[in-house]
Amino acid sequence: MILVDSLTKSFRVAERAGGALGTITSLVRGRYRTVDALKGVSFALGEGELLGLIGPNGAGKSTTIKILCGILEPTSGTCEVGGLVPWRERVRHVARIGAVFGQRTQLWWDLPVRESFELLRDIYRVPPDRYRARSDELIALLDLDRLLSTPVRQLSLGQRMRCEIAASMLHDPRVLFLDEPTIGLDAVAKLAVRDFVKTLHRERGVTVILTTHDMHDVEALAERVIVIGKGVILADGSLVSLRRGALAERRLWVHLVRDVTAVDIPGAVVRSRQGRSVELAFDPRTTSAHRLIAHIASLFEVEDVHLEEPPIEEVIARFYAQHAVEV
Repeated sequence: MILVDSLTKSFRVAERAGGALGTITSLVRGRYRTVDALKGVSFALGEGELLGLIGPNGAGKSTTIKILCGILEPTSGTCEVGGLVPWRERVRHVARIGAVFGQRTQLWWDLPVRESFELLRDIYRVPPDRYRARSDELIALLDLDRLLSTPVRQLSLGQRMRCEIAASMLHDPRVLFLDEPTIGLDAVAKLAVRDFVKTLHRERGVTVILTTHDMHDVEALAERVIVIGKGVILADGSLVSLRRGALAERRLWVHLVRDVTAVDIPGAVVRSRQGRSVELAFDPRTTSAHRLIAHIASLFEVEDVHLEEPPIEEVIARFYAQHAVEV
């Protein structure tokens, strides 16, 4: 569905010294520097895949999405989405994709949501019967019925983002680009967005590319993850493989019956202690969990134990540190 080959994108950025003299000098003799946002990005995505594209600010995520949407033209390299070159065949291309940018809107600010949907119906030339069936389905899935008569400017951020996602799917695209779709949303709104994306992907086979700083979005949705930093791809694979490569350790929480003065367990490191609760870190490649638990039970009276993976944010932070990526 998506083929990206050696994409590069450079921007010319003006530089100016501060003060009145700097302003005058920049008018007479402007100074510029080149910023390389992408440096040879390549990947392929099959139909129906859900890809998480992650990286720190300035890594090149949004630039990649904008090129795939046809908003930007790359400096060099090629890409195709469904057999079309996005920036050369843009009219045909945008009719087949949906896009949601978390800090931008495609809805009309002073119009009720229903009228914004109807404008988009006319823009995309969706037949009335098909539009009616599709909009009814989206309204039900995203619980928008109470919002349809409300002007967009009066919606909360979470309500607006649900409407934005519905708007992006009214013409039934086969590819959906989500750029920070849950930014600023509360827990309830995030869950609603995640559930909808899961439904689209699993039941309708929509190809999805998701960029986000919320690692819980990635953990909940993405089958495959690409980590991008400084304009290059640093990793491409499953979240499981990323965890193993960046931070192989697991965590064992042990709740003891009574407090003890010291906990010294071979093959494990004590990360923290809170009263009778002890957090241990261990490498499952060298120390098996069941043997570690058995050894602890032979030394102490144990009330409860549970295993955890390190938080995904910690895994990503460790990965960035390993690759000297500034966050």
